[in-house]
Amino acid sequence: MILNKFTSWIAFGILLFAIFSCKKETSEEAVAELTVEEENADGNFPYKWLSTYSFFEGELNKLHQNSELLEYSPASSLFTDYALKSRFVSIPKDSIAEIIDGEINFPEGTIFIKNFYYPEDFRKPEDKKRIIETRLLILGSTGWEAYPYIWNEAQTDAQLKVVGGQTKVKFTSLDGKEQVIDYLIPNKNQCKSCHNKNEHMAPIGAQIKHLNWEKTEGASPKNQLIVWQEKGKLLGFDNPQKHPSLINYEDKNQTLNLRARAYLDINCAHCHNAEGPASTSGLFLDYEETDPLKLGLNKTPVAAGKGAGKFTYDILPGKPDESILLHRMKSTEVGVAMPEIGRTTVHEEGIQLIRDWILSLK
Repeated sequence: MILNKFTSWIAFGILLFAIFSCKKETSEEAVAELTVEEENADGNFPYKWLSTYSFFEGELNKLHQNSELLEYSPASSLFTDYALKSRFVSIPKDSIAEIIDGEINFPEGTIFIKNFYYPEDFRKPEDKKRIIETRLLILGSTGWEAYPYIWNEAQTDAQLKVVGGQTKVKFTSLDGKEQVIDYLIPNKNQCKSCHNKNEHMAPIGAQIKHLNWEKTEGASPKNQLIVWQEKGKLLGFDNPQKHPSLINYEDKNQTLNLRARAYLDINCAHCHNAEGPASTSGLFLDYEETDPLKLGLNKTPVAAGKGAGKFTYDILPGKPDESILLHRMKSTEVGVAMPEIGRTTVHEEGIQLIRDWILSLK
């Protein structure tokens, strides 16, 4: 009897140890110190560690690209809780991307690399910074696949975490205020919800309309797609004027309409287009859309549910505070907020831009 009781207590102790040892990873544990292990770069993607890809030279957190990487920037950037981003694409050696039917077709083995980071003080963006995550989009034999990598606290490497994660980010904003954000790193499946074209994964910012602009390259501005072509990594881009081009929505020298349309395209149109996951909504916010009803003007929602609030139209011209579009942009509530993922805060500058635009509509 005594032995049985003793055995039971031992079993109970082991059970408690197992429970607490295997508890769910918390927000801070998702970016805790990681022990970097040796890994062979054997070409079987994805690798466990970001460093194994050899994208960057020297200290990894300096993000100094190797000679094979192409840096790129879309004219307008998707809002992600005010995170800053650096973007690169790796096109395999002896391979080339080609423009076919108005789209860039990338060769198998292409990898898009996007780093998300925060400066300690946005007034000094190049000073001390913290990289939160690096997202890879890899084109394999069966299509694109997304892989999120979370950086360790020491900023020495990033580890593949298909389940995503969460962490608190502290920084000083441009107006000198201290900010704290609960930053969410999407899991692999959540990446698919935005990178979706006709039920297949696809890049968002790597479209001609986003890349066809003059980016500072060395001493002077130069069209980045022409740079790709000069480096032997792109075919078919001979005349920029023949292709669509978006503006930077932050450029106040541009018209209000162009700025608003550029904002909606990069932030909303990856879902809200005829081939996107929100196609059944009938609300198409891509830059090319010309039908006022499809753009949401005086359009009733198909199935917005509680997301519509007490409002009737996606966009009520002249009345932003009675427009569902702005109502959802202003919310952080699950089931109401748009975009559905990618932010936990409100983009105040974006809201002001869309408010002004709706006010200007007749």
